[in-house]
Amino acid sequence: MAELLEFLVRALVEDPEAVVVEELEEDDSLVYEITVAEDDRGRVIGRGGRVVNAIRTIAKAAAVRLDRRVIVDIID
Repeated sequence: MAELLEFLVRALVEDPEAVVVEELEEDDSLVYEITVAEDDRGRVIGRGGRVVNAIRTIAKAAAVRLDRRVIVDIID
């Protein structure tokens, strides 16, 4: 799952080397924290949060196989 998120985010940003995806486990959930360069943060969030919501939807669809809850956060 982390590889999927990293692939999606790297395709969106201008500085793909700055993309870091951390996987954390909380109770019954998997939390993915995505860090990008400051200039690319707006590209990943998108207008009105549309892009990040699309990324979250893809992650939730992929998590169905794992039978886990997934949370995707963009870290400032």
